[in-house]
Amino acid sequence: MKLYPTTKHKFYRSRKPKAIIILAAGLMLTGACKKFLEQQPDSTWTSMDTPAKVAKLLGTSYPQSSYIVMCEAKSDNVEDKAVGQSERPNSDSYLFRDVESIEEDSPEAYWAAAYAAIAAANQALKACAEAPDTAAYTAQKGEALVARAYAHFMLVNLFSPIYSEATAGSSMGIPYVTEPETVVNKIYQRKTVAYVYEMIEKDLLAGLPLLKDDSYTVSRYHFNRVAANAFASRFYLFKKDYQKVGYYANQAFPADQLGLHMRLWNTRYNTMSPAQIWDLYSNAAEDANLLIVETKSLMGRYMGRYRYDLSFAKEMEIIGDNVTGGKFAYPVYYYGNQDYFVPKATEYFVKNSVNATIGQPYTMNVLFTTEEVLFNRAEANAWLGNYDAVLKDLNLFASKRITNYNSTTHAITLAKIQNYYRITDVRQAYLKTILDFKRAEYIQEGMRWFDLLRYDATITHNTFDGKVLQLKPGDDMRVFQLPQTAVNSGLELNPRK
Repeated sequence: MKLYPTTKHKFYRSRKPKAIIILAAGLMLTGACKKFLEQQPDSTWTSMDTPAKVAKLLGTSYPQSSYIVMCEAKSDNVEDKAVGQSERPNSDSYLFRDVESIEEDSPEAYWAAAYAAIAAANQALKACAEAPDTAAYTAQKGEALVARAYAHFMLVNLFSPIYSEATAGSSMGIPYVTEPETVVNKIYQRKTVAYVYEMIEKDLLAGLPLLKDDSYTVSRYHFNRVAANAFASRFYLFKKDYQKVGYYANQAFPADQLGLHMRLWNTRYNTMSPAQIWDLYSNAAEDANLLIVETKSLMGRYMGRYRYDLSFAKEMEIIGDNVTGGKFAYPVYYYGNQDYFVPKATEYFVKNSVNATIGQPYTMNVLFTTEEVLFNRAEANAWLGNYDAVLKDLNLFASKRITNYNSTTHAITLAKIQNYYRITDVRQAYLKTILDFKRAEYIQEGMRWFDLLRYDATITHNTFDGKVLQLKPGDDMRVFQLPQTAVNSGLELNPRK
């Protein structure tokens, strides 16, 4: 295979994919989430009579499953390499079929994990409400509300049509659960997407002012105030309430503070080996990571190795060049001729019990980053016509991403954008730049899928045997199917033609 001289390719021999690997030191986990999973359930679950016990339960109020594999495979970031690891969340998603798997990385696994997280949040809220001194549980209540909002937000955007003001009032949502289950096989209903968004907003706005960062041992494993404001900026971006996007982005990082907390791809990361990047990328020690969660996933083992994955052609399309005229500093490595990856996700094992010698594969997922706040703010400003602010954010991003960045040579201007994309419409030119930068930033992280949905883009997948598959606006397969087990709760499955 010809390797273009402008592309940074390095061969890196990976560890054996089926080995049991424990990276405790490398990941620098300080304890809370990982240790909780290694403990046997105890009386904490039934006797949450202190803020500390409620806080411990809230460690499980984040979906401990990953959406990345299924979303990345469904997007336009991947193609059929004809060879590679075969896993249903990857292959079924690429082929625009319902995923026939209940294991790691599947829609069913995410559905179950999200509602388990919601159940933990509801149990915590119940404990907060019943405590003799409710004021002592203020921070825990805030975290529970925001975590409950987040889990429902992810569910509705995966399993229901994407929010649109025109259709949200009639599109089927997902059950918004606000109380702990007290009966077996409780019957739930799917109300509208609009209703789910109203409930998310209610929980988010009620919980955000209650958060206290000093109540956490490691704040990046919880909804700290910056992460919660980042979530609010994403929520309002999806809802197209652009004034509020800007407000919450600025609450997360006032004035010009955002640039001080970005991931330094073209300086710090540029000198690192793949192993060093893996250790830092999803680590609490990385300042750009606002919220991190431990998820049961095979992504760290197979990302880059899947049959439907990043290819050389897709690498060139996504990060081969850009409007600055410079080159992105993202390091792309390969295991073999077809297996391309940016070293982000790495696998480690969590023991099944304290004394067990076996465990389950886990990956730390970064749910919110500083860069997303920048993108949300820039996109909102593009819609609001605040183009000077958009340009400022685009140049800030480029300064951290372009190899050997030079503010004169690589400066982004409107004329440069219009010439590069051959787009005369000012707003569309800025939006195209933002979405392309965002696509590059979150390569192999599944985020591209949500942007394709929000902008009603047609996604085209080609198969190695010559088939052309398209997912057009309004297609039923743009929504992941509910688990068959959801029928037991009286839920209506998503329509399929």
